[in-house]
Amino acid sequence: MTSKERFIEIYNSCIKREGADKLLDFLLKSDFFTAPASSRFHSSYEGGLLDHSLNVYDALKGYLNSPRAKEYGFNYSEESIAIVALLHDLCKVGVYKKGFRNVKDESGSWKRVDTFEYDDQLPYGHGEKSVYIITGYMRLTREEAFAIRYHMGYSSEREDPRNISQAFEMFPLAFAVHLADSEATYFIEGTPKK
Repeated sequence: MTSKERFIEIYNSCIKREGADKLLDFLLKSDFFTAPASSRFHSSYEGGLLDHSLNVYDALKGYLNSPRAKEYGFNYSEESIAIVALLHDLCKVGVYKKGFRNVKDESGSWKRVDTFEYDDQLPYGHGEKSVYIITGYMRLTREEAFAIRYHMGYSSEREDPRNISQAFEMFPLAFAVHLADSEATYFIEGTPKK
């Protein structure tokens, strides 16, 4: 099964709310399945956004099934888990353009390397843009919206840390998605240490 087939299977089997079919249609017509997850860092290759979304889904499922998460009373529906994990980075749809740069190889010769350049024509923020896109098609619960909005945790210099702390306290799913996104970014997809 390809990553795209797996995504669609999880999406269709878990996400049943009104408008989900229209959101999936939007994704199928967009570059979601071919876009990178970043321009130079984690999953910065064609299809990286899809792989990252699936990695976050797997990491979130693993964390929520852990004894510690169960001890804290974390209990979410399969639908909520699929929504927040698979759709948390919809803000990256349509923002990466193919480009190139010249770099020197080991012998000192210049070589053209394909890259992705970031060009956001709807600069609405990160998590909040994902929430905005999703709610154009289907409703989110308040906890789902906060989980997607705050999935980046404390990594934003522009974000008031008090808001993040309060969101994590009020909506534990936001904390769980942040952990899953971090695990996917830094450990599953990150550059291996030499």
